Amino acid sequence: MKFISTRGGEFVESSAQAIVKGLADDGGLFVPESFPNLSADIQNMLELDYAGIATKVIGSYLEEYDKEELYNACKSAYSRFTDDNGATLVKLDDNSYVLELFHGPTLAFKDVALTLLPYLLRKGADITGMQEEILILVATSGDTGKAALEGFKDAKGIKICVFYPTGGVSDMQKRQMATQEGENVNVVSVKGNFDDCQTAVKTIFSDNSIKKILAEKGIVLSSANSINFGRLVPQISYYFSAYCDLVNAGQIKIGDKVDFCVPTGNFGNILAGYYAKKMGLPVGKLVCASNENNVLTEFFETGSYDANREFFKTTSPSMDILISSNLERLVFELSDRDANLTKTRMEQLKKQGTYSLSRTEQEKMLEEFSAGYCDEQDCEETILDVFDEYGYVSDTHTAVALNVAFGYSVLNNGFNRPMVVLSTASPYKFPQSVYKAITGKKITDAFTSAYKLNELTAEEIPEQILNLKDKALRFTKIVDKKDIFDSVKEFLSI
Repeated sequence: MKFISTRGGEFVESSAQAIVKGLADDGGLFVPESFPNLSADIQNMLELDYAGIATKVIGSYLEEYDKEELYNACKSAYSRFTDDNGATLVKLDDNSYVLELFHGPTLAFKDVALTLLPYLLRKGADITGMQEEILILVATSGDTGKAALEGFKDAKGIKICVFYPTGGVSDMQKRQMATQEGENVNVVSVKGNFDDCQTAVKTIFSDNSIKKILAEKGIVLSSANSINFGRLVPQISYYFSAYCDLVNAGQIKIGDKVDFCVPTGNFGNILAGYYAKKMGLPVGKLVCASNENNVLTEFFETGSYDANREFFKTTSPSMDILISSNLERLVFELSDRDANLTKTRMEQLKKQGTYSLSRTEQEKMLEEFSAGYCDEQDCEETILDVFDEYGYVSDTHTAVALNVAFGYSVLNNGFNRPMVVLSTASPYKFPQSVYKAITGKKITDAFTSAYKLNELTAEEIPEQILNLKDKALRFTKIVDKKDIFDSVKEFLSI
C-alpha cells in the first residue's frame, strides 16, 4: 500500500517506508492511499484475542510485514499488559463504559502503540534495506515520553531523545522519565510548553542542513510521536476490540453503532477512532473531550482553528496542547484529500496561528464528531462524583472525558446507544490531583498521595509506581527551546 503526504509533496511505496521516515520531507503527515474495509471481518474477530485483533487491523495496512511474525510481535508486546490485553472494557452502568488502556508497562495508553513500535520500526528498516542508525526524537506532554523510552530502551541500532516542558508534566510522569534505564536514551526538560517542544522537533525534521549533519554521521531521523503512522495504527485496534467485547457481552449486535468519548490533546487517539470508522467499524459519534485548553472544542463549534490564546497548565497535562498535529490528517480528509489546500492551511497555522474550514467541510465534520470541554473545577467534581456513584477511580484525563460524555448525554436526552469513554492513564500517575478531588485535602508529595489514595479507595498501587521511589535520577538537564538541537548533538557526541 502506498502512503501519501497530507501536503502533496511526497509519497512512498510502502508502510515500512512511511514508518521509518516518520514525517514526510514536505512537513506533511503520511496517510494511507486508501482505507481497507474490515466490516466483514468483525464476526471472525469475536473469537480472537487482543493480539489477533491487532494483527488483523494493523496488518491490513502493513501489507509487506509477515502476518505470522506480526502476530508474534503483538503477542510479545501485549504480554506486558495485565491479562495480555491492551484494552480492558469496564461497565459503569447500562449504557456507559470505560475502556482502560493503561495496564501496560508505563501505565498510559501510549503503551498500546509504543510496546509494538520498536518492532514495526526495526522491521521496517530491514524491509527497506536501511543500514543507518536511527535517531528517534520525541516531544511529550507526559505519557508519550516514558512509553517511548521504555519501548526503545537498548533497542539495536536505535537511539531516542525525549523533550518535555519544564513544569508541564506531573511529578510521577517526570520521575518516570528522569529515572529511565537504557544506554541509548536521553531525556531533556525544555523551558516552555509542549507546543514549543513539538515545534522544535518538527523543525529539526524539516531542516535539510541538520539532516545533512546527521547523514554524515550515518544517522537518520524518525519519530515515535503519533505523527508517525506506525504509532497511530496500533491505536485503531482497541476500537475494534471494544466493539467485539460489547458484542461478546451481549450488549450490542454486530451492526449496532457505538459512540466513543476521547480525552484529546494531539488528536491521535480520536483520529484512530475516525480511521476505525472509515474501515467499516459501526462507530456512531466521536466525542472530542478537551480541558481548559479548549482550542479543539472551538474548532468543532466554529470551523476555525485559532491557537492564539492563553495557554493553561492543568491537572491533565497530556492535554495541555494548543497545536494538535494529527488534526492535519482529519483536515486532509475533510477537504476530499486536497493536499494543496491542506498545505496552505498548515502554513497559515504556522505563520498566523489560525485557519478555517469551509461550511461544507464543517458540516461534514459535525456528522462524525461532537466536542466539549471541562474546566479544572468540573474535573475535580467528576472524579469525586464517579467515585461516589460507581466506586470507580479515574485519573484527571479520563475525568475530563467522563464529564464531557455525561454532558453529551444531557444534551441528547440520554445515551441513545452505548458510550465508551477512553481511559488513558492510571490514577496513580496523578495521585495528588485525584486524592485532592476525592477528599478536598492537598498533599504535595506524589508518593504520600499514592499511599493515601490506596488507603481511601483500595485501588492497588501499580508496581511501576512503587518501584519509582528508590530509583536514582539520571536525567536532570534543562535547556532553552532554541538549544534543543545542541542537546541532541551533545547526546550523539557530534
